[in-house]
This record gives sequence, structure tokens and C-alpha cells, in this order.
Amino acid sequence: MVSLGLCGAALAAALAAPAQADAPAPPEAAETAPPGWRLKDTGKDVRLRGLAAVSRKTAWVAGSRGTVLRTADGGRGWLDVSPAGAQGMEFRDIEAFDSQRAVVLAIGEGEASRIFRTGDGGATWTESFRNTDPKAFYDCVTFFDSRNGLAMSDPVDGKFRILSTGDGGRSWKILPDAGMPAAQSGEAGFAASGQCLVSSGPRDVWLATGGGATGRVLHSADRGLTWAAADSTVPAGDPARGVFGLAFRDRHHGIAVGGDYRTGQASPKAAAVTGDGGASWRQAGTPPPAYRSGVTWLPHTRSGALAVGPTGTDLTLDGGRTWRTIDTGSYDTVDCAGDFGCWASGEKGRVARLEF
Repeated sequence: MVSLGLCGAALAAALAAPAQADAPAPPEAAETAPPGWRLKDTGKDVRLRGLAAVSRKTAWVAGSRGTVLRTADGGRGWLDVSPAGAQGMEFRDIEAFDSQRAVVLAIGEGEASRIFRTGDGGATWTESFRNTDPKAFYDCVTFFDSRNGLAMSDPVDGKFRILSTGDGGRSWKILPDAGMPAAQSGEAGFAASGQCLVSSGPRDVWLATGGGATGRVLHSADRGLTWAAADSTVPAGDPARGVFGLAFRDRHHGIAVGGDYRTGQASPKAAAVTGDGGASWRQAGTPPPAYRSGVTWLPHTRSGALAVGPTGTDLTLDGGRTWRTIDTGSYDTVDCAGDFGCWASGEKGRVARLEF
């Protein structure tokens, strides 16, 4: 029997072949087309910054105009499962446990920040959290398992605010901030890809920042009660610059991506890597050529990962130290499931699945 690890290595090697055009392969070429993104028609024109890959068949996406879509057939068809009355909301993150259960986060100041949960595939939704603090602005949500999760807000009274759930998103409580380091002046999270707060294993979670003097990554090993902050090598110093997305393949090895999201602005240090759980970060030797907002590890590999942004997709085969562009299509976020179900989504209703 061929191991999943060997399959993952083979997929990573195949992706390293020369870049292909950003377009769906015609049916007659399906068996001979090289690995790469294949667009899946969603029938929508909204920006889809929230993405949850459940498998090669099942994925959820969320975005502007209160949109939530779900596919159960590999992207051939999409069901609009948007919460009723949510047309004015901006969904920026979605976490799904399977084809039926998901949690989606709407961003914004004050009561615009809300969390909804479904247990029936999006047929019905329950609003489980509504922010009532005008100083809070929630950016991202993550889950350790199907019950325990966290959401994060930009700093309130000088510290990032953390919400916690222990019942799968049915209820939320604000955690005490005694163990949260002080935020830098102007520091915040970026609600660009649903990856400014990510977890690995039962207790470890990381928070990405920008806008302050340095782009930082904060780490907690106790589900958000206490945090340690470390400077990344991704530049900040401006409200448009910093760390936008994180991915950890275990509690030690992680990748940070970001840069300057403004069109035409240079992002010469758009990626960093850590091997000690985020206590220290090293600049990528050959970083992505431009701003990147989303990143994910390829399943069952120790060194393969993908990063995406408005100008393309980059591949690393050495754990984030060097990157090469393999696609020039625009995507905001990317996510992979354990069965090699890798998906990307972004502007104008774009969703693609990695085909191989």
C-alpha cells in the first residue's frame, strides 16, 4: 500500500512542474492535464475570503453580501446557504467540521461583528454571538476540535480580545486579558483570509498582526489564556502592511505570509518560517514575489505548502524557505483537507480545486 506521505510528496513534486494557464481544463484533457487549480463556477460575483476545506468533495466558502456557499460534489454544483437577513454582512472566516456543521464570522465595528452556527448544512443558522462593544472588531475564528474554538478582535483598551467556545460555537465568552501582551500602537489583525488566527493540536494557537511597528505573531499554548509575542520578519510599520496569514503543520513548524496589500506596492519580504512554535522567525530566502494573504501546508508532506494572493499562487518544497510562482490567478485564501482536497477562493466568486 502506498502511504499518504508518499502521495503527498508526489503531488508536491508534480506541482513543481512549469506553471500552467489559469483556466479549467477541457473535458478531453482532464486525464492528461498537469496538477493545478481548476476553476469551479459558483454563479456568484462576490469576494469569498472565507474558506473551509472538508474534503475533495465538500467545501464551504463565505464572503461579502452575507454569502455562504457549500458544495458536496467537488465544486460541480454550489448551494447558496446564506443566513437569512445577512445581505449587508461581510463574512471573512468560516470553519466547518463536516458537510452539515459550520461556524461563520461576520466582521465590522460594534454589532457588525457576529458569529453564526449551522448544524444542518446551512438550511438554518443561529446567531450565537453579537458584539456589543463599539471598540471591538472581530477578524478571525479557529477551532481546536469540533467543540473548542477561539475568535479574536483587534485590540480593545490596548490588548487583543479573545472569545472562547466549548460547545462547537453555540455560545461564546470573552477570555480574561491578563495573559495578553500589550498591543503596539496601530497594531491590528487583517480579516483578509480567515488565517489571522490559526490552531494546531488540542491547545496551541497563533495570532497574526500588522499595522504596528513590526509584524508580529502571538502564540498561546493554553487555548488563549496566556500569550507570548515574537517579531516576524514580515515588515509592518503601516496600516496596510504586516502578517496576513499563518499555517502550522504541527505545534513547531509554521509559515507566515503577508506584505503590503495595496495594489502596486512592493512586498519584498512576504514570507517567514519558524521551527520553534513561533518563538522566533526567519525570513524566507526566496520569498513570494508579492503580497500573499493565505497559506496552507500540502497534506501529508513535511515541506510542501501553497501561498496565495491577488497576483498568484506560490509553491514551496522546503518548508517555506524558497517559493516559486505556479499560477497567476487571483485568490485570497487557501485550505487543504487530509484527503488532498485543496481549495482556493477569492474575488468575483472565484473558487478553484487542486486537480491532479
